[in-house]
Parts: sequence; structure tokens; C-alpha cells
Amino acid sequence: MSKKNENHPASSQLLRAWLHPQVLVMFFLGFSAGIPLLLIFSTLSVWLREAGIDRAAVTFFSWAALAYSFKFIWAPLVDRMPLPLLTRWLGRRRAWLFMAQVLIIAAIVWMAVTDPALGERSMVLMALAAVLLGFSSATQDIVIDAYRIECVDLSMQAMLASSYVAGYRIGMLTAGAGSLYLASFFGTTREFYCFAAWQKTYLAMALVMTVGVLTTLSISEPEKSGSNVRQDFSSNHSFRLLFLFLLVAISFGTCFFFSAGLVSSVKAGAAQAAGAHGELIAFLVETCRLLLALAVAMLVAKGLVLLRLVDEKMVGETFVAPVRDFFERYGLKTAILLLVLVGFYRVSDIVLGVVSNVFYLDMGFSKNVIATVTKTFGLGMTLVGGFMGGMLTVRFGVYSILFAGALLAAGTNLLFMLLAGSGADLSLLTVVIGADSFCAGLASTAFIAFLSSLTNVSFTAVQYALFSSLMTLFPKLIGGYSGTFVASIGYESFFLLTALMGIPVLLLVWLARGIIAPPGEA
Repeated sequence: MSKKNENHPASSQLLRAWLHPQVLVMFFLGFSAGIPLLLIFSTLSVWLREAGIDRAAVTFFSWAALAYSFKFIWAPLVDRMPLPLLTRWLGRRRAWLFMAQVLIIAAIVWMAVTDPALGERSMVLMALAAVLLGFSSATQDIVIDAYRIECVDLSMQAMLASSYVAGYRIGMLTAGAGSLYLASFFGTTREFYCFAAWQKTYLAMALVMTVGVLTTLSISEPEKSGSNVRQDFSSNHSFRLLFLFLLVAISFGTCFFFSAGLVSSVKAGAAQAAGAHGELIAFLVETCRLLLALAVAMLVAKGLVLLRLVDEKMVGETFVAPVRDFFERYGLKTAILLLVLVGFYRVSDIVLGVVSNVFYLDMGFSKNVIATVTKTFGLGMTLVGGFMGGMLTVRFGVYSILFAGALLAAGTNLLFMLLAGSGADLSLLTVVIGADSFCAGLASTAFIAFLSSLTNVSFTAVQYALFSSLMTLFPKLIGGYSGTFVASIGYESFFLLTALMGIPVLLLVWLARGIIAPPGEA
């Protein structure tokens, strides 16, 4: 009995652990991290739709969140480069955290003073503000992850992670349901658009973000571990890395945006030639455009290394070594299979999620109903699904729940077809949201366990950042066209399409079963 008690801390010890100062700190930092995402993802889509913006243009704004998918590129910069004045005042982690939070507030205020209904120029300004919000928010996530790892020892990491997730979910609830409630309270509706109401709502969200700033100014800088000290860049190397990042980002952006005219012409010609398959051709053309921009950026990086403007060893240790390790451990074929699985596992729910708020509005549901059912109730069911996913993963193993989660996540998309055909049925909406959110929570838990199992402890931070970025990259790219697909084929066919997207995922999970499951589990 005594041995069993040693393995299970008393309730008083557990309570003291929950009240540990760093656990409370991570709750508030998690809250700060949860605010920005929905302000550029779903809440913004409601605002733009009320302002009369075309559905296809609304869903394109989901691309502003792609910064989360590319954050691994500048993570080494955030990790190792000091900020003038701020680092000396606050320390390395707190300096970057403070700067990221100030930029988040500035981006939200920028969006608040921009009325998208005023025309193309205002839409461009809104898009730029959304991109800044995505970039600064992703930077905040990088720093919080590093702070969480460094501020306490290994025995407390689980407590900090739990506290962070709870704060993050509440932050998302505030930015999702809370902002919709506020916008409705201030007087904007689908029938009577009121810019002032949305302006006040986003200014209120900017004010809420001060919770994160006050937390950053109140906490202490974590002590650096020995490994971090050895890996720090010199000032010269830090600025060279910054130089590399800026040139690569500029080359990518220049190629991507200046190719817009040529791509538009190609898409128009392809649409006329392909007829009913024009939307698929347009998607493939845009994908080639992205790949071309990435290729140009990589060539620029290679050129800087060849010209010795950037230290080749530094680039190799930062970016190449973690990738090489992954391919060496699993082999080329298996590594590619795993990466494709990581990149497409969540495709069904992410693609549907981009257009979901627009769908609810088009079905005739009010913002208050959307906030109550899809945000508040949906969040609760996601947490329940995550809790069940954790217990079932321990009981049945990662492979079984990963497969079941993929099956359920795709299958629940079929329920949206019923909702699309029934109109504004509140009871059916509640059932659909409950089932979808529960299954999404269950699948996400198993998927996180799967991602963690793929990392090498020698490259945990970089490899996990790569996996988590890849996890949302392709689904978000496809999701940017969800409005276009809906306009072409209708909601019911679109939801069927998103469900069918889950079939290849099931095949990928089955093919990877020998890697995911230990002998005897599969």
C-alpha cells in the first residue's frame, strides 16, 4: 500500500502543484496565446461576411494564419537573437514575448480602425493587419513554448502544459464566442452592418491582450540550460541569420505576390478550357505558385551560403541537421509516408472549419446562437473528447485511436450535409456540433501523442515545430478555396467532399500502423 501511495501524490500535494506560481503564469500566458487565432480565422470571417464581402474572398483570409505553419523558419531567430534594449531590460525570453504581444495589440487595433466595406484599399489594409497578427501571434507561441520548458524542471512540465491548454481554450472562447456576443451587443447584424460595433469589439480584444503583457512584465526570466548556452549564436551570427531570414522572406513574398497577374490569367484560361473542372485547375495553379515561391526562397538561401554571407555551419546546425536526423532514423520511403500523414491528417475538419461560420450565417443562425452552440458548447465537447481521447489512447494505444479519430472526424462531416438540407434547425445544429467537436478533440489527442513519438530528443523543439507547422499547412491552403468550392458546388456537395478527403488519411494511417503501433498492438 505504501508503495502505491508513493506513486500517487496526496490531494493536498496535487492542490499545491496546481497553485504553483509557474502553473498560474502558464494559464495567463495560454490565455494570451488563445486570443489572436480566431480574430483572423472565424470571427473575422463573420465580420467580413456582414460587411458584404464575397464568400470566396472571406475564406482567402484564412491564409493569414499560415504564419503558424511557417513559424519553424524564424524560431531559431527568436531563440538565439537578442533584441536591442529590450533583452537587457527584460531578458531574452521576456523581451521577445513583450515585443510579440505589443505587435499583437497593434495589429488588432489596426484591424479595428479598418472598415472592410469601404473598398479594395481597405481590404488590402485589413489583409496586411491580419498577416501581422498571424506573424506576431505565432512568434508569441514560439516564446511561450520555450519559456514553459525552461522555467521549471521536467517533473512540473505536465502541470504547466495542462494549465496552458486550459488558458488557451478560454482565450479562444473569449475571442470566438465573446467577440460575437460583443459585436451583437454593440448593434451589428447581418441585415444592418455596423462598422462601429466591430471596431469596439476588436478594440476590446486588444484591451484583453494586456493580460499577457502584464503577465510578461510580472514574471522572472527563466535560467538558461547548459545546452541553450552552448547553442547560442554570437551577435555576428545572429544578425547574419536575421539577414538570411529577411532576404528569404522578401524573395518569397516578391515571387508570390508579383506572380498574381500571371496566375490570374492562367486560371482564367484554364477555367474556360476545363469547364466544370476549372476550380480544380485553379487550385493546382495556385499550389504551383506557392511551390515556385518556396523554390525561389530556397535558391536565395543557397546563394547566400555560397557567397559566404551566411555561415554554412550555422545554417546546417539550425535547419538541416534535424531534418537529416528524421530521414536517417526512418529511411526515405517511411519518412515521406509519415510526413504526408502529418500534413493531411486534419484536412477534413480544417477545410470544413474555414467556411463553417459563413455556413451558419447562410443557414440563418444568429451570432448569439453561433457563439453559444458552436463556440461555448463546442469547446466543452472538444475538451470532453480530448479527455476521452487521452484515456482511450492509454487503454488501446495510439494507432487504434488515431485510426478511429480519423474515421470519426471525416464521418461527422456528413452530418453537416443533413444540417445544410434542414435549414436553421437549432436541435440538429447542437447534435452536429456536439458530435463534431467531441470527435475532433479525441482525434487531436491521439495525433499529438503520435507527433511526440516521432521526435528525437536531440532535436525535439525544431522537429516538433516542423511537424506542428506541416500539420496545418496544406489543410489551410486548401481551406482558402473552400468558399470558391461552395460557390461552385453548394454546401451539401462540399461537405461530402470534405468527408471523402478523410479516406486517403485512413489509408495512410493503415500503411503506417507498423511504425505507430508497437508489435502486437496493430
